[in-house]
Amino acid sequence: MAVLTWLLIPLFAAVGAAIWASWAARDRTSGDVAELAGYSRFREAMEKSRSGSDAL
Repeated sequence: MAVLTWLLIPLFAAVGAAIWASWAARDRTSGDVAELAGYSRFREAMEKSRSGSDAL
């Protein structure tokens, strides 16, 4: 029975590593689109505020 335990430890480690690798390599581009749109709106707002302060 002890031999079976020693053989199952690397098996569980390999399964855990495969799960972690699939989680780490997941596609996260959907969040980037929203962040880039927000950054674009921020840049536009900053350009509008800058154009009003050019009269100084």
